Amino acid sequence: MNKTLVFAIFDFDRFSKHDQIGEVKVPLCTVDLAQTIEEWRELQSVEGEGGQENKLGDICFSLRYVPTAGKLTVVILEAKNLKKMDVGGLSDPYVKIALMQNGKRLKKKKTSIKKCTLNPYYNESFTFEVPFEQIQKVNLVITVVDYDRIGTSEPIGKVVLGYNASGTELRHWSDMLASPRRPIAQWHTLKDPEDEKKD
Repeated sequence: MNKTLVFAIFDFDRFSKHDQIGEVKVPLCTVDLAQTIEEWRELQSVEGEGGQENKLGDICFSLRYVPTAGKLTVVILEAKNLKKMDVGGLSDPYVKIALMQNGKRLKKKKTSIKKCTLNPYYNESFTFEVPFEQIQKVNLVITVVDYDRIGTSEPIGKVVLGYNASGTELRHWSDMLASPRRPIAQWHTLKDPEDEKKD
């Protein structure tokens, strides 16, 4: 009697974790389980951690490593559901890619700026030279930034990949190393950027 049944509705995504659309919670103490119940319920928005209001957005990119040539290619594909950063409720997002080792930045590159959108499409490719003996010592920091012509451009969120990453980020990195010469695309949920030093 103290349990709650949760029906969670998701939008299926082939590349990433699925986006939750909403849910219906049914506290079992409120229903008569002795009979069949058929009823319509309004979907509620998801609260708390997974809720849309706390989300920074998602980014899709592919990683490809060619050990013989020592080349790491990152293709920034697209981002979706980015957090609104501007007064008008939109952002002008671009993506920064930094290759790091021991907290030092070795190289950085960035995409073009997409104006007034929370779902930018880039399909831009960047290549870094990383010798095979170095590939397990580097990190890749991918940051989505809201471009601001007048003030400071503000980071929306970031993804850190590499040998010491965890979860989806580590899996993507491992999949890339396990499939040399093949681009591996994956969606990632952006994490809070605030521990990143300002450029």
